[in-house]
Amino acid sequence: MAKRNPLVVSEEDRRELQRARYEHPHPRVQKRMEVICLIAQGVGHGEAARLADVSAATGDRIVSMYRRGGIDALCQLHWHKPISELEAHHHTLEESFREQPPHTVNEACARIRELTGLERGPTQVRRFLKKLSA
Repeated sequence: MAKRNPLVVSEEDRRELQRARYEHPHPRVQKRMEVICLIAQGVGHGEAARLADVSAATGDRIVSMYRRGGIDALCQLHWHKPISELEAHHHTLEESFREQPPHTVNEACARIRELTGLERGPTQVRRFLKKLSA
């Protein structure tokens, strides 16, 4: 197995890691900071991951993240939130439903299919209607 390149952490980064591992508002970022802080103190990668209560693979990803972008990279959270195709028809559907409210979810499903050509099940339509009424 190849030997890893040692992780080099500047003194400025060490101070920021010490502060942010307890003070950052998001717990996931705190764990990331903890892993790098432990490694900077000489703890091995696997042991740092274990002490921070993350898997070894996650610990390796955190180290890679730090190597690529420093502390800024550790603070970034990239959540993927899919957007429904119904959102493109939001105004048309809202107008139609306000003029003539559907009596059932099945009726709303049929109207959505008629107006947009999109086939959606009752659960998705209920969720969409709930967002419209909010």
